[in-house]
Amino acid sequence: MPTLSFDMPEALAWLEAAWPHVAAALTVLVSVLASGHVVLHKRDVRAAVSWVGLVWLVPVLGAVLYLLLGINRIRRRARSLTPRREHGQFPPVRGLEAVVAEGASRVTDGAAHLAPLARLGDAVTHRPLLPGNRITVLESRTDAYPAMLEAIASARASITLCSYIFDNDVAGRHFAGALGEAVRRGVEVRVLVDAVGARYTWPTILGRLKREGVRAARFLPSLMPYRLPFMNLRNHRKVLVVDGRVGFTGGMNIREHFWPGEHAARDLHFQLEGPVVAQLQETFAEDWVFTTRERLTGDTWFPEQRRKGPVLARGIPDGPDEDFEALRTVLLGALATARASVRIVTPYFLPDPALITALNVAALRGVRVEVVLPEKGNLPVVQWASTAQLWQVLATGCRVFLTQPPFDHSKLMVVDGEWGLIGSANWDPRSLRLNFELNVECYDAELARRLEAVVEERLSRARPLTRAQVDARPLPIRLRDGLARLLSPYL
Repeated sequence: MPTLSFDMPEALAWLEAAWPHVAAALTVLVSVLASGHVVLHKRDVRAAVSWVGLVWLVPVLGAVLYLLLGINRIRRRARSLTPRREHGQFPPVRGLEAVVAEGASRVTDGAAHLAPLARLGDAVTHRPLLPGNRITVLESRTDAYPAMLEAIASARASITLCSYIFDNDVAGRHFAGALGEAVRRGVEVRVLVDAVGARYTWPTILGRLKREGVRAARFLPSLMPYRLPFMNLRNHRKVLVVDGRVGFTGGMNIREHFWPGEHAARDLHFQLEGPVVAQLQETFAEDWVFTTRERLTGDTWFPEQRRKGPVLARGIPDGPDEDFEALRTVLLGALATARASVRIVTPYFLPDPALITALNVAALRGVRVEVVLPEKGNLPVVQWASTAQLWQVLATGCRVFLTQPPFDHSKLMVVDGEWGLIGSANWDPRSLRLNFELNVECYDAELARRLEAVVEERLSRARPLTRAQVDARPLPIRLRDGLARLLSPYL
């Protein structure tokens, strides 16, 4: 019987000769698989072309980057949870019936033309437009945090709080202490902090919350480097609901920057009372069950709602899941519906081509379009990219105003003095495509007037920006801004 012999030098020589071919084959296979996934799953053609180009031009590394940053894992994980983001799984609002889309025309005669926008919201959000709400405008420098802390101090049954950033600083410690006091009174408290936003201070606030007895969780924990500024799939929502009946939302995180006083950063928050608070609670409950698998149900979290005011309102959750591009669609609908005026206040302005076209078409139809931005932003690259594309809206008659420092983080939109949009989202791809956001659309002329008063106050300390000023930037500055604009899909 012949014996088998193993020649180590010969095997090593064969491996050395074959290895380049094996590596090349594996590289091609990885590139093909990654490209196939891109082609099948990326909705945006430009993003698909970019990822395919990266995969092939930077072998292996391009595929690894796509694996880390390009795949939306949120849907896959979401489907693995039984009680997931299916609207209607959480209790409907009790005590009031939803208003059909035409109900928007009942606010005032001047709002009748907004009924198609309300119908669009029905189709996009699958949440009803609810009557009977009262919405109070709060400013960071004066009454926002005091109103929130007062509501927490008055809680008797439940508190839910979601924040992108919850710093372990003066502001964070005040909120943590107030939440701990509520727990000791027997109130059920749940706190959800984005995993990236929680790391803006170290140690994080989560340890202090635990010591206070507060049940807290991190949304989508990440192993990426500390404070990486541009992370995908972050929970950018800001929601506080007390006893299921009083809600707060807007642009304010919990951090010392917004502690009341004349030196605080400028921002807006809103206190909501009435049936729409149940939709804020529903959004929190969906995020909470996704993160912890604990389902929040019953009167503790969803009590019967009562009318509190005249505002028709609807929560608009948005994110890279079942609510993908819901807010962007509503923005397009609002711009298409506008007849007289569109007023936008936002800290970051990087609209995609469709939104730019919608703004331009509105201006060309004779609608007065005003965009209010900070003169000095807190993210230089984002501001460079924004400046590089402002000519596209200035060229058609849209008006842009720059507010003087300090930095203004406010976000709102008012259409025709009848419809308002408040919440957490910015006019950039990160908010409209990559992050989880929550906004509220409101039909009420009196509320719209209060929002327009906020816009007027911002304009009183702003200067208009002209197309000539944008074009007069030195060539090196224009090149810098243009290069930054190439990164706009990822900023």
